[in-house]
Amino acid sequence: MEKVHMTPEGFKNLEDELKNLKFVERPAIVNAISEARALGDLSENAEYQYAKNKQGFIEGRIKELESKLSRAEVIDITKLSGTCVKFGATVTIYDNSSESETTYKIVGIDESDIKKKRLSIESPLAKALIGKNVGDEVKLTTPSGVKEYEIIDVKYK
Repeated sequence: MEKVHMTPEGFKNLEDELKNLKFVERPAIVNAISEARALGDLSENAEYQYAKNKQGFIEGRIKELESKLSRAEVIDITKLSGTCVKFGATVTIYDNSSESETTYKIVGIDESDIKKKRLSIESPLAKALIGKNVGDEVKLTTPSGVKEYEIIDVKYK
């Protein structure tokens, strides 16, 4: 089975979501289904159909989270150092085309959020940066053409 890389924070967030689904959401949806059943004819009962659909989603998400947590490879970023880009690095890059600097933190898939500058390890940009050092140039082919970046800084915090 393939390992799922994540930070300790990402692992905790998934654990918290799993606990919430199992001990809050699941019991609540069971009650909602019971209440909807009490209303009568299930074939035309929108509340029942909604609750059953939501139950299916919750059960699917629980299985997904359990699988990811069982395959988790938690990487403690505070123990990493150097100028080489690895999982968990906070990387500042210079975009040659827009002449601007941007800083991203390379994180696991479930932790990524581009608005917060948290870049998924599976993203094309992160894949291009992994293994490179401060001062290296990176070329990335995008739908709008080739982009060139220079790695300005790498930190582990």
